[in-house]
Amino acid sequence: MFRPKYPEAPTSTTVYTPAPAVQHSNAPACSCQHAPAAAPARQTPLLGSTARTVGAVLAVGVVVTALLAAVVVTAISVAVAAVVMRSLLTSQRHR
Repeated sequence: MFRPKYPEAPTSTTVYTPAPAVQHSNAPACSCQHAPAAAPARQTPLLGSTARTVGAVLAVGVVVTALLAAVVVTAISVAVAAVVMRSLLTSQRHR
């Protein structure tokens, strides 16, 4: 349920072959620099699942907070009921 789904890698039959480097035959002292072509940027699969992860963490946090609030309200009501019962019982003993 909380496992990320990664996109499938594209399957292509074409093979990428880089262009051969330019060689200067008539100028032995070439001052220009030939850099290889930059590879295309790849999108990381974590970007899509980050929003889902944050949403799941927030949902779990809300549920845990609600449960904790329910426990606190129950504890307070039991404490108030105990104080009232004690007060009623002690007032009957003094009569």
